[in-house]
Amino acid sequence: MTDTTTALEPLVARLAETAPGLRVETGPGSTGLYAYDASNYRVPPRAVVFPRSADDVVAVLRACREAHVPVTARGGGTSMAGNAVGPGVVLDFSRYMNRILHIDPTARSARVEAGVILDALRSATALHGLTFGPDPSSHSRCTLGGMIGNDACGNRSVRHGRTSSHIEALEIVTADGVRAVADRSGLRAADPNDTDAVERVARLEADVRRLIEANLAPIRTELGRIPRQVSGYQLHHLLPEHGFDMARALVGTEGSCAVVTAATVRLVATAQASTLLTLGYDDVVDAAEDVPEILRWNPTAVEGMDEAIVATMRARRGPDSVTGLPEGRAWLYVELDGDDQAAVDARADQLLEVLKARGRMTGGRVVHSPAERRSLWRVREDGAGLAARLVDGGESWPGWEDAAVAPEDLAAYLRDFRKLLAAHGLTGVLYGHFGAGCVHVRIDFDLATDSGRTATRRFLAEAAALVVEHGGTLSGEHGDGRARGELLEVMYSHRLIRAFGAFKEIFDPEGLLNPGVIVDPARLDADLALHTSFDVVPVETLFSFPHDEDGFAGAVRRCVGVGRCRSDAGGVMCPSYRATGEENDSTRGRARLLQEMVRGGTVQDGWRSTEVRDALDLCLSCKACSSDCPVGVDMATYKAEFLHQHYKGRVRPRSHYSLGWLPLTSRLVGYAARPVNALLRGPVGKLLARLGGVTTKRRIPAFASRHALRKALRAAKTGEPAKALLFVDSFTRAFRPEVAGAASRVLADAGIPCTAQDDLCCGLTWVSTGQLSLARRIMARTVAHLDNGDDRPIVVAEPSCAAALKRDVPELLGTDAARRVASRVHTLTGALTDLAAPGWRPPALPDDVVLQTHCHEYATFKGHHPRDLLGRLGVTKVDEAEGCCGLAGNFGFEEQHYDTSMAVADLALKPRLDGIDPRTPAVVVADGFSCATQIDHLAGDRGIRALHLAELLDPAADRPGQPGENS
Repeated sequence: MTDTTTALEPLVARLAETAPGLRVETGPGSTGLYAYDASNYRVPPRAVVFPRSADDVVAVLRACREAHVPVTARGGGTSMAGNAVGPGVVLDFSRYMNRILHIDPTARSARVEAGVILDALRSATALHGLTFGPDPSSHSRCTLGGMIGNDACGNRSVRHGRTSSHIEALEIVTADGVRAVADRSGLRAADPNDTDAVERVARLEADVRRLIEANLAPIRTELGRIPRQVSGYQLHHLLPEHGFDMARALVGTEGSCAVVTAATVRLVATAQASTLLTLGYDDVVDAAEDVPEILRWNPTAVEGMDEAIVATMRARRGPDSVTGLPEGRAWLYVELDGDDQAAVDARADQLLEVLKARGRMTGGRVVHSPAERRSLWRVREDGAGLAARLVDGGESWPGWEDAAVAPEDLAAYLRDFRKLLAAHGLTGVLYGHFGAGCVHVRIDFDLATDSGRTATRRFLAEAAALVVEHGGTLSGEHGDGRARGELLEVMYSHRLIRAFGAFKEIFDPEGLLNPGVIVDPARLDADLALHTSFDVVPVETLFSFPHDEDGFAGAVRRCVGVGRCRSDAGGVMCPSYRATGEENDSTRGRARLLQEMVRGGTVQDGWRSTEVRDALDLCLSCKACSSDCPVGVDMATYKAEFLHQHYKGRVRPRSHYSLGWLPLTSRLVGYAARPVNALLRGPVGKLLARLGGVTTKRRIPAFASRHALRKALRAAKTGEPAKALLFVDSFTRAFRPEVAGAASRVLADAGIPCTAQDDLCCGLTWVSTGQLSLARRIMARTVAHLDNGDDRPIVVAEPSCAAALKRDVPELLGTDAARRVASRVHTLTGALTDLAAPGWRPPALPDDVVLQTHCHEYATFKGHHPRDLLGRLGVTKVDEAEGCCGLAGNFGFEEQHYDTSMAVADLALKPRLDGIDPRTPAVVVADGFSCATQIDHLAGDRGIRALHLAELLDPAADRPGQPGENS
C-alpha cells in the first residue's frame, strides 16, 4: 500500500516549481467537498488540483510519484460506485480542461479535453447534424473523461452502446508522467522526438502484448459476453482478432491505469424524426417480459421505472410535473426514430397494437407533445435522485445499482432479484435501461449501524451470485469502483483476476492511480459516508426540518451527489455555480461541506466554521434547489440556520442590520418618505450605504409614504363582501403600494373581492440573514393575527413573502396554527388559477410578454406558474428568463456580492432584456420586487420597467403595449 501520510509540503513546493500557476487546494473547504462523489463512500483527499493542460497533469503525476501520493482523476464527480474519490491528490478536469479542440463534420469525429461536459459537446456538434451517441442521464454535467473512465452508456444504449464503441484515440499520461496516445492499433508516445518516452511506451506495449498472449483463453471465454459487461478490465479489445485496440481497452479502467487528458471520439448523425411511446404495466417484471418484442422494432431507447419515482416527482414538483403516462405501476419509455415522421408515427402505432395484443400492458400511448416528452424524460433522468429520498421520507442507496443481464433474461432476473430483496427484508426502487438489460436499483440498506453493514455485505454477495447465475455482470455502465471491486472474484476466474492485476501493474507498478478500485480493491463496506449516530456532532436548530427524521443532519444528508446543481441549463438551480463554475458554489458542494461539519470530519469548528460560512456566502437563497434538486435539498433554509448559529452572540455583518431590519426601518421611513428619499439620492445616501454594507453601484429604491398606500387601497375598494385577505407585505407597502391597489382590483374583477391587511410581516428578511430568533417572534405575531378562525384565502402579491408564509413560517414555528395559516396562502398567480370565477377573462392583453418568475414562487408554488396563467389568459408568446434575476433580496444589494449578482443576471435575464427591440413597445412582467429592481438596474435607462402581474391585469390600467408603456 502507498504511504498516504507523507507530508504535503514537499509535493506542493515541487508543483510550484514544475507547474507555476497551477491551482492547488489543500484546505478543508476544498478537501471536504471532494471527499464524496455520488456513491456511498467518503474518502477525503489531501489536496485538490485543477489542471489547465496536459503538461500540468504530467507535472502532478511526476511530483506525486516522487512523494508516493496517490492520484485520482475526476470529472463531474457523479460516479455512483466510488470511482472518483481517493486519499491523495484529486485532479478536477471539469474546471479548466473543458475545451472542445476540434470538430470534423466530414470524418464525424471530435477531439475534446477530458473535462468537456457531454451537453457542451452535443450542442456544438448539433450545428453539424451530429451528436455523441452515449447519453447518460447525467448528460448535463458529466464529462467525457468520466464517461471514458467507467464506459458510460445511457438512455439510448440499445442503439449506440457504450462509450468504448465511440472512441478513436485517447491522449493519456502514465503514472510516471509520460504522455502517450492509445488508439485502435496500440500505444505510441505523444512526442515521437522524445526518445525516453518512445522507449518507455514501447516497453509498456510489449509487456501488454505478452500478457494478452499468455491469457487468451480466459479473455476470450469470460469477457465480452453481453452488451453491458463493464465489470473488470475489457482486455478482449486487445485480442489479435480485435486488432490490439488499446483505446477501447483503457475505456472503463476508472483512471486506475492511466490518466486521460483528451480523446478523439466518433460522432453519429442525429435522427430526422422520432417519437415516444409510454407503456404502463402492473409491475416491472411484466414490463421486462415485453422487452424482447420491443427490441425487434429497432428502438433507440427502452427505459423502465416504477411508481415510486413518479410519485416522488409529483410530490416534489407538483402533479402536473408528470403527464402523459398511462395507467400502471411501472412504465416503459420506447423511442423510435427514422427519416420520416409519418413513417415513424406509423411504426409506433403498429408497435402499440402488437403490445396490446400480447396482453401485459395496462395502457399505452404515443406522446406527440414535445413539452410532454421533455417532462417525461426529465422524470427518468432524475431517477437516481428521486429514488434516493422518496415522498414518504425513506432513504435508499446505491451499491447494487448497476447490474445487467442479457435483455432476454431480464424478466427472469428481476423476478429472482425481487425474491432476494424480500428474503433480506429490503425494498428497492427500480429503474434503468431495460432495453439493454441494465437495472438501476436503489435499496434501503442500513449503512449507519454495524449490524446493517454486515447485512448489506451478505446481501451484496448473494446478489452478485444471482446475477452471475443469470449470465450477467456486476456493473453495466457505472463501473466497479469501491462498491463492486471486491465482488469481481464472484464473476471472474482467479486467472482472469490475476490478469487484471498484471495489466494494472504494467501501467502503474507502484499502485498510485486510483487505488482501491478493481485491482486490490478496498472492502466494499470500508469508508462508507453514512455516519453512525456516534459520528454526528449534536446540533440543536430553530428550524424544525419536519421532513427529515434526523433534523438538520438528515436534511443535509439529502444530497447524494448526483450533481444536477452543476448543470448550466434547465431549471433555475444553481445560479451561483452557473456564475462561478466552482464546486464550492454549487448546492452539492455546500451540502457536502455541511455534512462534513455535522460529522466533525474535515470541518472541525462546527457552527463556527469559516469554511462553511465562505461556501455559503454566494448562495443567493433562491430556494430553486428545493424544487430542482431531485432529492429536495433546501440550501436557503440550511444557510439561514447556519447564519443564525454562526453569529449567535456575535457581531454580524453590517448588511444583516441594514437589510435584515428593512421591514421595520421602511415602516418608520414611510412617515417621512419624501425628505428621506431626497437625502438618500445625495452623498449622504452613498455614505449610509457604505456604512450599512450596501453597494453604491445600485440606486436605493425610493420609499413610498404611508399616504400612498392608503390612497392605493382606498381606490381599490369595491364594497363587495371580502372572499379573501390581501396580505400587503413589507416590500409592497414600502416601495410599490400601487401593486397592492392593482392586486385588489384584479382579485375583485376575478370574483375574489378582498380586504387588505397591511400591518403584518412574514419575517423573510430576518430569515435570509439568519436572525431566526427575531424572525420567530415576528412570525408568531403574524400567525396570531391571521389564525383567528378566518379560513379565507390569503393572497400575497410579493412571491418571496408568500413563500415565507407558506414554508418558512410552519417550519420555523412548528405549530398547528402556523400550518393552518400556511395552507391558506396563495400567490396572485395561484389565486387567479384556483379561485377565479369560471370564465373570468381580464381586459385585452399583449401578444408577447417577457417574464421573470421569482425563484421562490418557482420553487414553492408548484403547478402555479405565471407563464401558464398568461398562456391561458391569451398571451401567445411568453419569453421567460429561466433562471434567477441575480438580485435575490438582500444578496445583490450587499457590497461584496454585486459582481456575482450581475454575473447571474447575465445568464438569462439580461439577454432577454437586451433582446427587446427599442423601436417596439415591450411588456416585461416580474412579480418579485427584487426582480423588478434588477430589471430597472439593467434596463431602466432604456425606459424598460417591469410590471407586476397585477398591474398587467388591472382593469383600471391603461393597456400595456401601447406606445410609452415600456418603450
